Amino acid sequence: MLIFKIAFRNCLRQKRRTTLTVLTMLGGFVLASVSIAWSDGSYDYVINMFTRHEMGHIQIHRQGYLDRPTLYQTIDDYESLGAAFEQAENVQFWTPRLFSSGLASVAGKSSGVKIIGVDPVRENSATSFDRKVTKGKSLAKVPSHQALLSEALAQTLKAGIGDEVVIVSQAADGSIANDLYQIVGLTESGDAITDRTSLYLHIEDAQELLVLENRAHEIAVVVEDLDGLDEVAVVIAESIDRPELDVATWQVFAKSFYTAMQADQKGTWISLFVIILVVSVGVLNTVLMTVLERTREYGVLRAVGTAGGQVVQMVIYEVLVMAVVSVIIGSGIAYGVNYFLSIEGIPLPTPLTFGGIVFDRMFTIVNVRSFVIPAVTVFLSAMVTSIFPAGMAARTAPAKAMRSE
Repeated sequence: MLIFKIAFRNCLRQKRRTTLTVLTMLGGFVLASVSIAWSDGSYDYVINMFTRHEMGHIQIHRQGYLDRPTLYQTIDDYESLGAAFEQAENVQFWTPRLFSSGLASVAGKSSGVKIIGVDPVRENSATSFDRKVTKGKSLAKVPSHQALLSEALAQTLKAGIGDEVVIVSQAADGSIANDLYQIVGLTESGDAITDRTSLYLHIEDAQELLVLENRAHEIAVVVEDLDGLDEVAVVIAESIDRPELDVATWQVFAKSFYTAMQADQKGTWISLFVIILVVSVGVLNTVLMTVLERTREYGVLRAVGTAGGQVVQMVIYEVLVMAVVSVIIGSGIAYGVNYFLSIEGIPLPTPLTFGGIVFDRMFTIVNVRSFVIPAVTVFLSAMVTSIFPAGMAARTAPAKAMRSE
């Protein structure tokens, strides 16, 4: 306790040096905290927006469909399946989808299309489908032989709202599927590749066209909270009790997106390592200079019988006191910055559009790890970098130190 009191008084005695060291640690703490909060918040925001407004958090398919999708790998009686799990805890919405490819023709202009059958009401509730409609209106709630074309596809076909489009495809019974639909709106998802060919129909119109009554290729599920997503998937699988169907979370059916997120997160940890390195070098430099300037003081302490281990303790205690002060003050500053940016966000120089969602700013998140990791980082770097200067102080020769200026 006596050594700690001496160390504490030394911090107060050398106010300028103490302030410099505390500011170095505090700056590192705040930078690390904001970096982690920004990284976590941005990933949560991008992931939730992309899955919530495009793919869904969980998808149900017939086994093998994701690896090799075909017209015939359908989910039968999807309405009863949805009813089986829609009351499960954390399940918010679900929506069926039907997919096929075909040929669309408007007044002599033709182009290959990807036919997407959706339930307008369920799809809008689950993924805010209507936000994709840039001109005209969305599909009617009931099947009315209406179609939505992506703007890029409409330009290719020289088609406009009110025009009629002929769709030709292959039906599930082996016949040639063809029918006439009225274009009621144009869409844009923000994905240039998808927008070249996207054509939306009411799912019942698509089922009639493809002879797939009461069948779908995919059921997308949206949850209220992403925490415990794997558990929700297990509950859904148990509820439907259909072994021929796969229930997968977004990390599985959007593996490339998930891999990209993980790779980007590694870059954040590299940035954090650089911050830690800068803080450590700053602390080492300050403490080392302190020890060199106080050589005579350490010599006196050694001369009056202070053990080398006690000198080491004193130096380390001084650094830890400054670390505690920096963490306490830094926590307050970091909390204020993270909370502000969690509401206002960080504007992006160039807005990004992905999956029909415009990201013009990123947000931080106030969570425990954005404070715990920087605090542990500051304490560990302070401890490690103080060992070498403390060892130098402990090895001070009293006679030589007493002669130093």
